[in-house]
Amino acid sequence: MIIVNYLLMCLIFGTTFLAIKVGIDASSPPFFSAGIRFFVAGLILFIWMVWKRKASFSLLIRKEMLITGICLTFGTFAGLYWGEQYVSSGIAAVLSATGPLMILVFQAVFQRQRTTALSSIGCIIGFTGVVMLLLPNLTLSAGLVWVMGCVVILIGEMFYSAGALYSTKVIKRYPAASPIALNAAQMMYGGLLLLILSAFTERVHFNGLMTTEAIGSLFYLIVIGSMVGHSLFYWLVAKTNPVFPSTWLYISPLIALAVGVMFYRETITWLSVIGVVTILFGTLLTNINSLKQLIRRRKASTSMIVRKHA
Repeated sequence: MIIVNYLLMCLIFGTTFLAIKVGIDASSPPFFSAGIRFFVAGLILFIWMVWKRKASFSLLIRKEMLITGICLTFGTFAGLYWGEQYVSSGIAAVLSATGPLMILVFQAVFQRQRTTALSSIGCIIGFTGVVMLLLPNLTLSAGLVWVMGCVVILIGEMFYSAGALYSTKVIKRYPAASPIALNAAQMMYGGLLLLILSAFTERVHFNGLMTTEAIGSLFYLIVIGSMVGHSLFYWLVAKTNPVFPSTWLYISPLIALAVGVMFYRETITWLSVIGVVTILFGTLLTNINSLKQLIRRRKASTSMIVRKHA
């Protein structure tokens, strides 16, 4: 069941990038679309957790929920949705996979944690891949907006990295609260902030939101992307550990690239393919020690189960 849910989660997260692109191309305002998605999904999940008695409304008045909402939802998805106006869904997915690289850098710079030589090499390789991905478009005047979209997505990943590190402290601070409830609360705050940003920066034409593409995109992202996908993620965290579910970042970008090319006629050059592979390899190399620890823990737990039944 763990492997089935893991593969389903990777498929869901890999297709959400195209769903975002479809909605934006259907004239859905990016900040408004993101705000509706996360506020509605967070509200439904939080009410459900309260009904299941795994959360209380007092959680919503905690400043930690606001801070994680700013980082994990507002900053991350404001950048992603805005960037996908100019960047293909596949490239956006690959750029989003740089999150673990940034987490390692943040840990080394701000938390003074030592990094291994292998992880440092992985960071350098990953950064090289980003440069290879961006370089061909720097010489084209029309490509400057494309590059700007990529940079904004990367800035969003900085917010995500900071939020991911901070959220580990929040989970320890509120051990009685369900991780799903904590995620729902921060999604509500992040979604509300996105809607406030939209009110000041966008003109929302509801006629444009009534198209089949816009409604389908929003429904898919709310129900499948946010509610099902994130619930599967936290279910896997509870059943395994935080490292294993996070490896979706190595699989979903490939799914996003394939889906974009096959179903949305997105194009990708050979140099971009090399850049994509370089980024994913660097990300994998950066987190190789965590993956090794995961394998050792799984082997240890398996041997303990065998001993019990022996």
